[in-house]
Amino acid sequence: MESPLVLGTLSFFIAVIWGQPLITLLEHYRIGKQVRMEGPDSHQEKTGTPTMGGLLFVVPVLLITGALNLANLLGFTLIGKSTLLLFFCLAAHATLGAVDDWLGLRGRGKGMSARMKSGFQLVFAAIIVGILYFGPPDLYYVGVPGIPEYVSIGWLFIPVGILIIIGFSNAVNLTDGLDSLAGSISSISFASYGLIAYRQGQTYLAAFCFTVVGALFAFLWFNAHPAEIFMGDTGSLALGATLALVALMTGQWLLLPVVGFVFVAETVSVLLQVASAKFSRRYLGRDIRMFKMTPIHHHFELMGWSETQVKERFWIVGVLSGMLGVALALWNG
Repeated sequence: MESPLVLGTLSFFIAVIWGQPLITLLEHYRIGKQVRMEGPDSHQEKTGTPTMGGLLFVVPVLLITGALNLANLLGFTLIGKSTLLLFFCLAAHATLGAVDDWLGLRGRGKGMSARMKSGFQLVFAAIIVGILYFGPPDLYYVGVPGIPEYVSIGWLFIPVGILIIIGFSNAVNLTDGLDSLAGSISSISFASYGLIAYRQGQTYLAAFCFTVVGALFAFLWFNAHPAEIFMGDTGSLALGATLALVALMTGQWLLLPVVGFVFVAETVSVLLQVASAKFSRRYLGRDIRMFKMTPIHHHFELMGWSETQVKERFWIVGVLSGMLGVALALWNG
């Protein structure tokens, strides 16, 4: 376990050292967040805070992952198997998010069209799942708590895998609405899957997970309330998709809704809000919504919880969810 922990510490120091220069650079070019008008009034003061901060943790993770893969190619097996697919997933979704962030800044909050963004997400997810399914080793199986042997689902792995990657990419994106919320929950989720991977003997995957955790800790150093920087789509899309990929590579993706319970709750709240509004307008003739505002963290803000209270309580739920997820994974034996 020493390698994953050392890499996590290394990624933290690399990321935290370049954090302030990145913030200064983003401020210089006025790359600041545009807060939506329909959000809580208390969030209007965040307007102008540097965004695209996902670069703070994505770049160090890519540098370390790239260096380790280069070492593998040169014959130095520092962490074992290749993590190039993880490198591609993180880089591709970070690039997509960065383009969306940039277009949003230049278009006064209107970024890439939903259709175009979804199209790229589908292409990236299809490439990744195709490599998992057809490449060595074949990963069309799933772990079920209480059953020692993994269960093969054959070709169904392809649509399920694509759905998981796209779904969690958007789920983390929806959660990124409060200072340090998405970053802290993501760090818990990656640490949980890092432990699962290590328990499976996949040291290379555990090393990647803790590299992400260390870099996220550095991001949280600057993202703590009141935030000096926001991750933007650059970070949230990349984190969600890469977390889903890690889950698929461990075979324990059935536990992803448990480990990432907060992400699921945020997404479900939005779906329920839309469904309740449409149903009430159509059948009751008036607009009735299930929540005061979604994603659900805004609902609790409007109930009177402070931003810090929401984040800390969601973080507690995230820790418990991660603990339960690891326990269920170990139940497989």
